[in-house]
Amino acid sequence: MAGRIREDDIATVREKARIDDVVSSYVTLRNAGGGSMKGLCPFHDEKSPSFNVNPQRQFWHCFGCGEGGDVLSFLMKIDGLSFVEAIERLAEKYGVPLRREDGDDDRPKGPGRGRLVEAHKVAQEYYAEQLGTPAAQQARDFLIGRGFDQEAALTFGVGFSPRDGDALLKHLRGRGFSQDELVAGGLVGVGRSAYDRFRGRLMWPIRDPGGDTIGFGARRIFDDDRIEAKYLNTSETQIYKKSTVLYGLDLARREMARSSQAVVVEGYTDVMACHLAGVGTAVATCGTAFGDDHARILRRFLHDHEEFRGEVIFTFDGDAAGQKAALKTFDGDQNFVSQTYVAVEPTGLDPCDLRVQQGDAAVRELVAKRLPLYRFVLSNVVGKYDLDRADGRVDAVREGARLVSSIRDRSKVDAFARELAGMVGADPDDVRAEVRRAAGRPAPTQRGGRPERNGRGERDTATTAERPVRSAVPDLRDPRFAIERETLKLVVQHPMAIGRTTADIGDNDFTHPTYRGVWAAVAAAGGPSAAAGDPSWGTRVRDAATDPAVSSAISALGVEPLKTAKEPDAPYVLLHVVRLMELTAARRIAEVKSRLQRTNPVEHPAEYNRMFGELAALEQHRRQLRDRMAGL
Repeated sequence: MAGRIREDDIATVREKARIDDVVSSYVTLRNAGGGSMKGLCPFHDEKSPSFNVNPQRQFWHCFGCGEGGDVLSFLMKIDGLSFVEAIERLAEKYGVPLRREDGDDDRPKGPGRGRLVEAHKVAQEYYAEQLGTPAAQQARDFLIGRGFDQEAALTFGVGFSPRDGDALLKHLRGRGFSQDELVAGGLVGVGRSAYDRFRGRLMWPIRDPGGDTIGFGARRIFDDDRIEAKYLNTSETQIYKKSTVLYGLDLARREMARSSQAVVVEGYTDVMACHLAGVGTAVATCGTAFGDDHARILRRFLHDHEEFRGEVIFTFDGDAAGQKAALKTFDGDQNFVSQTYVAVEPTGLDPCDLRVQQGDAAVRELVAKRLPLYRFVLSNVVGKYDLDRADGRVDAVREGARLVSSIRDRSKVDAFARELAGMVGADPDDVRAEVRRAAGRPAPTQRGGRPERNGRGERDTATTAERPVRSAVPDLRDPRFAIERETLKLVVQHPMAIGRTTADIGDNDFTHPTYRGVWAAVAAAGGPSAAAGDPSWGTRVRDAATDPAVSSAISALGVEPLKTAKEPDAPYVLLHVVRLMELTAARRIAEVKSRLQRTNPVEHPAEYNRMFGELAALEQHRRQLRDRMAGL
C-alpha cells in the first residue's frame, strides 16, 4: 500500500523498541552504573569503551567520536538503512502493525531489508527440508563422514540445494516473492532466464549476530558439478557484506562475551566441530581472509579494551600456507587489545578432522595448548635458517628484526626483541640495535636540531601541521560548566522529576553556547513538564535540534550517569536548579559591580543610583537562593 507510515505507529515503534536489546545485537554491553550500559563503539576504533546506552531514556552516545541518538538513528547508521527501513525492521521485530496514510510513498525504491531477510529465511527452511530427500543422500553421507548427525544439521541449519535449475525460484515465487527481490538478495541469477544461484550443493546458512539468515555458503558435493570451486558464497548484496560477516557469530556471541575468548577457524565444518566439542566461541570468515573489519566486529563482542583483556585464538594448518596465513594475521594483530594466540595441530589436522579421528577432547586440548601468535610467527621466521652457522644467525636476526620493527605497539617491541634474541642465541643488545636499524625512523627535530618534547617530557612526533587546531568553543566537560551539565542531565533523563522547578530557568542561566542551545531545544518542546505521558519526548527534543553539536550533547546528556547512586529526589533536583540560578545571580552581581566602578556618580548620578539599587536587589536574591540551598 502506498503512503506514509502513520505518526502514531512510528511513536508506538519508538516506545516498544528497547534500545539495549537492539544495540546488544551489535555490541557487547556491560553495566556501567547509574542505569547506563557501556561497550566499544561500533563506529570508530578505540581501546577503551566510550560507547554508552541508557535504556531508560532510550539514548546512545559515544564520548569518543561524538555520535549519538536513539534506537532508530543507531540502526540507520550501523546498517545503512533509511528512516522508513529502520521503522519497518523494528516494527517487525516488536510486532507493531504499520498503517499508511494517503500521500507520497516514503518507502525506498527496490526490495527492503525485511523482504530480503524473509526470503533467506524461507530459503533456509526449504534447503533444510531438501536435506532429507533421496536426492540429498550424497550430502548426508558427507556430513556423516565428518561426524555430524541429524541433530547437528538441525542446530546449524544445514541444508541441500536441489540440482534442478530453478527449484528454489519456483518455491519462493510460490511464497509471494518477486524475481527482483530474489535477484537482489543473491538467491537467483538471470541469464537467458532466471536460475537458482546454488544447485546440487550442501548449504550452510550465514546469519548476522541477531540470528537472521543473510546469505549462504555452498560446498561442492557431486563430481559432475560444472562449477569446480569447492565452496561458493553469496555475492555482495544489500544485507550481506563478506568483510563484515563471521559464520557462527550468532551462536558464539554470548559465550564470547562471557569468557572474553574468540576462536577463529577456517571453515563451516570447523565451526560446527568446535561448538559440538565444547568450544562455543568458534567463528569463521566466509570465503575471504580475516581482515580489519572482522577484527572490529570481534572486538565489539569480546568487550576488548584496556581494562578487560581477553584472548583471540587463530587455528592454522602447520604447512606453508598456514604459516603464510599466520604471518598475515600477525600484521593485523594490533587491532586487538586482547592477547592473540595460534593453535596448530602438529599433524596438520583441522578441528573437524581432529574431532573425527581423536574425539571432542582433542579439539578442546588443541585450543587449550595455544601459543602466543608472535612466538609462532617468529619461530617460523627463525626456523628457515641454519642457526649452527654464523651467517644463518645473522640472517635470522635481520629478518626477525624486520618483523619486530613493524609492530605498531611500541611498548611490545623490546619484549619481542628479547624473545628473538633467545630463539637465535644472540646478544639482546645486538638484536635491539638491528630492530632500530630495521625501523629506520629518524626522530623528528625542531629548528635547533633537538627533538621536540611534549608537556610530559616525551618526544613529540606530531608536526605543527598535524596538531589539531583548538576549538573556539570550550570543552563541554570543563568544570566551569559542571552545574549546567548536571542540571541538563536531570532535564533529559528525569524530566518529570525536575518538572516545574525549572520555571524560573532561562537561556541566560547557561553560559556554554551548546548548553544554552540544549535548553532552547527543551523550551521549544514545551519544557520538561511536556514529557508527561510521552516516552519519546527526549528523542523529539534531539530530533528538533538543528545544530549538530546540540544534538550530540542531548544524546550524551541522556546516557551519562548522574552523580548520585540513587534515584534523584526532590532535594537533589532542587539543589541543582537553585545552584544554577545562584551562579547566574553571582555573574550578574559581578557585571553590575564592574559597571559601577566605571561609572562616575557625580557625572551620572541617576545611572549610578539605578545600578546601586539593582546591585542591592541582586545581593538579596542571591542570599535567598543560598538560604534555600542551606535548607535542603
